[in-house]
Amino acid sequence: MTEVKPLVLDVDGTFLKTDMPLETFWAGLGRDPVATLGALVRNFRRPERLKAELAAIAPLRTDLLPVNPEIADLALRSRMAGREVVFASASDRSLVERLAAEYGLSEEVFASDGEIDLKGPTKAEALVAAFGERGFDYAGDAAVDIPVWERAENALVVGRVPSARALTAQGQNVVELPGGWSPAALIRALRPHHWVKNLLLLLAMIVSLRFDLATLVPILWGIVALSAAASAIYIVNDLLDLEADRLHPTKCRRPFASGEVPIAVGMAAFAVLGLLALGLAAAINWAFFGVVVLYMILSLAYSLKLKRMRWVDVATLSALYTIRVIAGAAAGGVAVSIYALIFLLPVFVTLGCVKRLTELTLTTDDQPLPGRGYGRQDRGDLLNVAGLGTVGALLVFFLFSISEQGRVLYPATWVLWLSMLPMWLWLVRMVMLGWNGKQDYDPIVFAMRDKLGLAILMVTLGLMFQAAGLWGKWFGA
Repeated sequence: MTEVKPLVLDVDGTFLKTDMPLETFWAGLGRDPVATLGALVRNFRRPERLKAELAAIAPLRTDLLPVNPEIADLALRSRMAGREVVFASASDRSLVERLAAEYGLSEEVFASDGEIDLKGPTKAEALVAAFGERGFDYAGDAAVDIPVWERAENALVVGRVPSARALTAQGQNVVELPGGWSPAALIRALRPHHWVKNLLLLLAMIVSLRFDLATLVPILWGIVALSAAASAIYIVNDLLDLEADRLHPTKCRRPFASGEVPIAVGMAAFAVLGLLALGLAAAINWAFFGVVVLYMILSLAYSLKLKRMRWVDVATLSALYTIRVIAGAAAGGVAVSIYALIFLLPVFVTLGCVKRLTELTLTTDDQPLPGRGYGRQDRGDLLNVAGLGTVGALLVFFLFSISEQGRVLYPATWVLWLSMLPMWLWLVRMVMLGWNGKQDYDPIVFAMRDKLGLAILMVTLGLMFQAAGLWGKWFGA
């Protein structure tokens, strides 16, 4: 009877649709950034030691890691046929052993152990020593696996590995299996629908009543730059939130959490977008460059720590919204009244509370939100703070209307007071929609698509323009 040869599976990018060393790096940055960066510096030239230290700093929930369904099905069918299925990975042994146990695969695993980095020729030698030349089939997904495929009975190539075509010319039996990622999934990871939030830069034009191309054009370029910066930070945020997203009912479908896009691709996209954002910002002017740098630093701090701190996260969200308005002023070279900024801040505090209210309303249990400091018991407090933000915004707006600057910009004060009614209605409506869970997870994005809300905002702006005498100036009415 012919002995059945074992099926050996690479883990990262083959059995899993992710990379465990990179998973531990980003999990470590989220849990203990100092220790993680210290391990990286100490072991930059010793990857096997780095992997062991990262695995100790941030133990992964291996049961949550996304699995390649075709390879998982192959492993299951092989086991049912009585064939031994073995993991051979360059990831740390502690993680590989746990993964093998969770999926009922062989207890014998081949992995990096802090002393040996098991990849390429090293992995090939270890497998040949255990199973003999041509004594196993091997599934992998990268050019580094070629030395292993060359010494296996059958080479199972997952995804597109152009350099593996030489194996067929050498007489090796090659089986191609589905794998890889699509550019469309990467674009989705950039969250282009969130770029509409950067239309807040246009508020600088509106509140300063500066409607000319010399102001508009640099602001439009500023929107492009800040959109690139925002997408770069969204990538970092998603990579830091992998475990929390996988525990979330809808965020688990995000490209990095689901494994649709490799972490390494996301890191490269982050670098390109960050450089694009800073380059464009510098080309506009140095004041705008400084605001973009501030935005990126605060956003990174939010992703690393601040979003996990109760109430601090709402304050940071409102600050990030306000910075967009300041960025518009810097790009367009316009002066924004301090009253306008003081008015906008409580508005954005209200919207930050709405964001958390929506998430808590849509959650299915009483457990705290993954990666956040809130539970359903906080809904009442968030509603109260949102109410205070609404009242505060209207009070500041009223004080501005009777100030010297307000009377100069908006001579028809009573019309400006009239605009407070639809303004109040819009804010109250946003709060109640969040309370009832009838928004998506970002109130600014929702507001840009909400037809009734947009109509209310247009009425508000129309009354403000009337108070400023703009309709008569533009149309002679």
